[in-house]
Amino acid sequence: MTGETTVRTAVRIHGRSAQREAVRALLDGLRARSGHLVVTGEPGLGRTALLQWAADSFRAGPVLRLGPGEDRGAPATAGELLTTLRKAAGEAPLLVCVDDAHLWDAPARSALSHAAERLHTAGRVALLLSVAGHRAVDPEFARLPVVRLDPLAPSHADALLDEVTDGSTDPAVREHLLAEAEGNPALLLALVRRLTPAELRGLRPLPRPTADAGTLAAVAGSALTGPSADARDLLLTVAAAVRAADGPDVDTRLVLDALRHLDPVSAPTANPLPDVLAGAGDRLRFHSPLLCRAVHATAAPDRRRAAHRALAEVLEADGQPLPALLHRSWSLSGPAPVARLADRLAAVAADGTTPASHGLRGTAYARAAELTADAPVRAERYTDAAEQALLAGRPDRARPLLAAARDCAAPAVVRGRAERVRGLAELRDGPVGDAHQSLLLAASLLAEDAPAEAASAALAAADAAWAAGDLSSCLATLSLGPAPGPRDAAGMLGPAAPDAATGADGLPGTVDLAGAVDGAGPGGVPAPTDPPGPRHAADPRHAADPRQVVAPRHATVPGHATAPGHATVPGHATPGYAAVPSAVLAGGRTGGATPRTDAGARGGPGGTRVCGAVPDPVRDHRVGMRALLEGRLDRAAPSLGQVVERARTDDRPETLLRAASAALLLGNVDAARRAGARALAATRQSGSEALVPQALEYLAYAELRAGRHPQARAHAEEGLRTALRAGQRNTAAHHQAVLALAASIEDEPATVARHVTAALATARRHGLAQAATLAEWAAARADLGRGRPQDAADRLGLLVLPGPGRGHFAVWRLAVPCFVEAAALAGRPEDTHEVLTDFAGWAAFGADPQAAAQLARCHALLAPPDHADDLYRRALARHDEAGGDFERARTALLYGKWLRRRRRPREARGRLGTALAGFDRCGAGVWAAQARAELRALGAAPQGGGAGTLTGLTPQQLRIARHVAEGATNREVALTLAVSTRTVDYHLRKVFAVLGVRSRLELARMVEHADRTRGDRRAGDRM
Repeated sequence: MTGETTVRTAVRIHGRSAQREAVRALLDGLRARSGHLVVTGEPGLGRTALLQWAADSFRAGPVLRLGPGEDRGAPATAGELLTTLRKAAGEAPLLVCVDDAHLWDAPARSALSHAAERLHTAGRVALLLSVAGHRAVDPEFARLPVVRLDPLAPSHADALLDEVTDGSTDPAVREHLLAEAEGNPALLLALVRRLTPAELRGLRPLPRPTADAGTLAAVAGSALTGPSADARDLLLTVAAAVRAADGPDVDTRLVLDALRHLDPVSAPTANPLPDVLAGAGDRLRFHSPLLCRAVHATAAPDRRRAAHRALAEVLEADGQPLPALLHRSWSLSGPAPVARLADRLAAVAADGTTPASHGLRGTAYARAAELTADAPVRAERYTDAAEQALLAGRPDRARPLLAAARDCAAPAVVRGRAERVRGLAELRDGPVGDAHQSLLLAASLLAEDAPAEAASAALAAADAAWAAGDLSSCLATLSLGPAPGPRDAAGMLGPAAPDAATGADGLPGTVDLAGAVDGAGPGGVPAPTDPPGPRHAADPRHAADPRQVVAPRHATVPGHATAPGHATVPGHATPGYAAVPSAVLAGGRTGGATPRTDAGARGGPGGTRVCGAVPDPVRDHRVGMRALLEGRLDRAAPSLGQVVERARTDDRPETLLRAASAALLLGNVDAARRAGARALAATRQSGSEALVPQALEYLAYAELRAGRHPQARAHAEEGLRTALRAGQRNTAAHHQAVLALAASIEDEPATVARHVTAALATARRHGLAQAATLAEWAAARADLGRGRPQDAADRLGLLVLPGPGRGHFAVWRLAVPCFVEAAALAGRPEDTHEVLTDFAGWAAFGADPQAAAQLARCHALLAPPDHADDLYRRALARHDEAGGDFERARTALLYGKWLRRRRRPREARGRLGTALAGFDRCGAGVWAAQARAELRALGAAPQGGGAGTLTGLTPQQLRIARHVAEGATNREVALTLAVSTRTVDYHLRKVFAVLGVRSRLELARMVEHADRTRGDRRAGDRM
């Protein structure tokens, strides 16, 4: 131990929202009934802390803590235990906390289990148990409901580290500690305790390994004790095999064969398994990753090296060179560099014909770096390892590797590659302003020796600028490349103008990225020398369809230069909002070699990296995007069309993702869906986990634009899960924004609020202007859908009206039709004139088929009565030409409302019925409720038994509706139905949406009317 740091006690639980909600529901239920819950998780995840939080939170009655110790001995029978609980409770609710219940003996566990099933006889009792997660749950507790503690998310682990160190940890040390802890809070605190203040601040080198045997053993505690010698060998061999595996489990045959090499005399067997191991088919794994690490670290060094040597021999015989070399390297005694073995490891990791995942290649590169004495070569191998970790979807592993590379002296090209990987990691999971600067620095470092990689870094910098809402930097960076036509790699960073020499940032032959572009139009858009085609083309406000040019956020992964992408989303059912990057997280195909094309070439997924001439799809996409941003649609369409066409015969993920983006830009939704689905399949097959969230994003956008909201939502939900799993919080924020936009037309406000809050939490912290604008727009549109135009106008005014707080440059125009509708309905038409003039210019631009219809609708909302009728009809005619159920239904709804207020009920009924059918078709339930309410006001019975009847409610919703109609509060309903108040709130919002009511009084009247109607019907039947 080297530590001198005194760790402050954490004053709150970080994360654990789902687990705390489950515990809170248990405690809330005590008002009406008893309940029980089991908390499980591996050592160090905070089972005891959660029980303590529950005890501290409980105010309704006493708290009883039971344990197996002498002073708190568990009663021998369930009856005795229930008697104890009954006495402790008295007349008040009782919380019983049993920590580490797995340590009780079998009779006591049985008594506890039987008592849990009969708690109602002891009064209102909540039984909260914790059991170890490093072993299977005891059969006595198997029937009880379980909540599992998982490792902390990176943001929560980061917050915990800040809390206990007052934020004084050096950034590189922080990245290393978070990676070592792997989300285990107790291990993170133990690591901090081990370090001195100087080490925490980066003033002295960290001890290696940081998570040593003593630290891991202390966190694992008693979980390591007890196995026999044979069991210890089995555990050690599994733990050693996992180090060179693609996942947490390993082949049982490999383990048994290695055990035979370890001990040729005995006959090894995996039956029975030690309780810390789990077997599934022919695979073995530890229940606890922490315990796996602890078993390996605490083993006797000679025995550990022997286990690795045995595994290497088995794998060599099986023809698996990469894991065999890794185990061979771990069988060495001492940390001294071994040049020959290091070179072999790096060579096999770079061989694309060797089947291996990105994660395994990264492990091999990192081990090769550890065995390398030459500093520049060591830095290069650490950088290779970081690239592979990023491709594997593990930016948390990439950052410490980059820090290790930075500690080595290295030439500019290696430092540039490392800086580019750092920028890409930040682009997906960090402040995008920092990513922009890192990527620009990478471009300057790479420009001389690796121009293709420099171009990749520069275009990724454009992605970062786009995500941050920095239009000038984005367009300037897009202008770095040469004009269309044949060129070699050396010209990739050449000037847009023939006489440009050196940019202000020092990049040879580049445009000044600060925006000082000669002849630039507003916002740094290069002013065209000939007519720009469609009007306003040189003005960035009219540069391109915002619903089509939205969001290059993600950049290429090492080795592939791409243009920042922007794509369409909905012009159909949901007005366009998009964030489809054309910059692709490339990575190639695992196992496919790519030829070296310049001196700086390195390996792609298998170590090959494309560094020569830019592939045609990349050039075409970049040229098309630049033309589109300059308003030259006639020049953009051919290039983007080529991108789509090439993907018909190409199965590479990066090509397919570019094709999906280009197809969305061109409005070819079917082609976008096909390319997106193929891209998703290709990324999964290649093992490029970092690409999966982007592929799902493309699919979500394409489905939204096609009007398939359920499918779009399914893709976005899966994309959110994969983004979080891959450590891509920025990507996750965009998925949250998309989910919020989808929910704003089809769900209750709570769902919108949840996604908006999650998106904004990351967007504000990391400077994601685009995600923030999309999320705020979603919240405003939910207000508008619920019939709250004043609130919607207030929100939207901040996004669309001129001023420093205006939304993202490519998104705010999409919200203009919503703002005009909200302002008109709120009696504030004067606020709309300036933005409506701007939107009229955009509609005249001609790139968005929905814009003309939306513009006519906006004019109808603001027009005097003698003009509005014709404008509404004109808007509907334009919708018929453009298609799109949602936008047409919105116009029909507004027209129907206008007709009803002009006392033209027959025409109003027809328009409102059409609107209702359109909303139902695209799943816009919130808006359908408005249409039903209008039809009821006309005395019409909406089709489908929606509003005005109770037949659309589920049984639980019907019960809640009846209690509320009788005057019960939500808390009283919760007590009566033995559910939480949150459950009642949720169902009541559903009831209001389904029935189209806005108050409890209106609900009571509807329930009364439905009951009276049913009573009259029954009386008529009896007669």
